[in-house]
Amino acid sequence: MIIDDEFKEISFEAFEQYRAANKEADFILVDVRQEREYAAGHLPGAKLIPLNTLGNHLSELALDKDLFFYCHSGARSEVAGIMAAESGRDPQKTYNITGGFLSYQGHSLEGFPRLQVFDYQESDDQLLYQGMELEKAAERFYESLLSFTPDQNFIAPLEQLSKAEIAHARTIYSYWKKSVENPLPFEELYGSLKGEILENGRPLSDVMTDLYANQKVTWTDIIEMALSIEIQAYDLYRTMADRRGQGEAQDAFLSIAQMEKSHMKLVAKMLGDDTI
Repeated sequence: MIIDDEFKEISFEAFEQYRAANKEADFILVDVRQEREYAAGHLPGAKLIPLNTLGNHLSELALDKDLFFYCHSGARSEVAGIMAAESGRDPQKTYNITGGFLSYQGHSLEGFPRLQVFDYQESDDQLLYQGMELEKAAERFYESLLSFTPDQNFIAPLEQLSKAEIAHARTIYSYWKKSVENPLPFEELYGSLKGEILENGRPLSDVMTDLYANQKVTWTDIIEMALSIEIQAYDLYRTMADRRGQGEAQDAFLSIAQMEKSHMKLVAKMLGDDTI
């Protein structure tokens, strides 16, 4: 239901279609539940602002972006929509996702984004450098998975995913080089990266050790792990973009979040899952 002079209502299914079709820089997704609810399970990329604190944070939410609220059942997010509309936001850019998390059928995440992989005290160029380290680790992860694949048909997708991580790093590099003097050429810089920590916060060596040690691990298990890492990466980059604020780092993190959506879809297809 859409009412011209009030906020809009949208289903989770319609929101996911919107997310797939739009740029990450175009919208903000806000979870208005409490921290314990968010930690138990939340939509990837959601910004946590409990309803009881929303009034203090509405001014921080960019007016030119579409704003989506969700909660447990839909009641709190409806109140959030009213508060946002009454605060002076364009009601036609404000949405309540109906049904709440109870009705959500997509992929969700437990816990909070693994922000410990970034050091907030660092400058933009250092944060972007850390981002390239994460992409190097992801490339190494997919290269390692090639030794596990039981099906020749999966080799090409894995190689595509591996090469895409290099493209991600190049994107971050394009922002990084603007913030440093005499930047090294990409190939030289990328070749010097260690790539030891994955975007889910785990050391790559630990992940691969676990895989090699588990004699009962299946290919489905491995690809589900890859999908989980990609979803957590998307969640991480969306959160970092929000935390860092306007600037080169935010633009870079939003660009990578946009790319992670394509990765999620490719990995999901390897599982025969077309819901992402």
